[in-house]
Amino acid sequence: MNVGFIGTGNMGRILIEAFLEAKVVTPSSMYITNRTIEKARAIQEENPNIHVCANIDELVNFSDYIFVCVKPLDIHPLLIKLRKQLSSEKCLISITSPLSVEQIESVVPCQVARVIPSITNRALSGVSLITLGKSCTPETKTTIEEMFRKISTPIYIKNNVTRVASDIVSCGPAFFSYLLQQFIDAAVEETEIANEQAIQLASEMFIGMGKLLESGHYTLPTLQEKVCVKGGVTGEGIKVLEKEIGNLFKHLFQSTHSKYYKDLEEVSEQFQLL
Repeated sequence: MNVGFIGTGNMGRILIEAFLEAKVVTPSSMYITNRTIEKARAIQEENPNIHVCANIDELVNFSDYIFVCVKPLDIHPLLIKLRKQLSSEKCLISITSPLSVEQIESVVPCQVARVIPSITNRALSGVSLITLGKSCTPETKTTIEEMFRKISTPIYIKNNVTRVASDIVSCGPAFFSYLLQQFIDAAVEETEIANEQAIQLASEMFIGMGKLLESGHYTLPTLQEKVCVKGGVTGEGIKVLEKEIGNLFKHLFQSTHSKYYKDLEEVSEQFQLL
């Protein structure tokens, strides 16, 4: 099985590195290309057996599973260019949320899937969100599941929850790293703790909390109950959070969905030109 990656930006590179570390494929079975070819060659320098393709046509010719890791508005022109090369034996996998598998299937004759990854997949953890097209064979479904089970927990989603699921899984690490940094900054400003030590303590706390949840010892509600002793310091802190957070996260989801619907509209206009 040969796997190709069109686009070696942030998320493309994360998937490439995770696939190699988890031995999803061997370097000699991986084909990569990028608009700025030097970015692809930088990955090849670390893994000399990876094939860097001079163009997309070459990559599609050699690859069975083709990951499209480019911006949403760049995908439609790419599909038009490649559709004559995409036979029914090949599978095209988009990693971008604004494009549905149905839209892609309306353009190309190959099998189609969408898998939305997360930066946490680089640590061979977290979730990957899968939506399969009607074109996918049972064998392809099994292969995709096996690939992503090695670097994540694969979860199937429907189109109507694509954005919110992606907000939680893919955007969530950025949202909560921002909140954690604000937590650290406030601790440094309000007390005498050094920044480096505050970062170390907060980072280890976050890792430990994740391990508690992973182990099944606690759920999010029970974890809060165990730490929040009645009349204690934690309870006072929770009162502040309840008062200050308000509709923060509701506004967050409203904002991400507003941007998503704008992207959907722009992408849909491209596909309506067919």
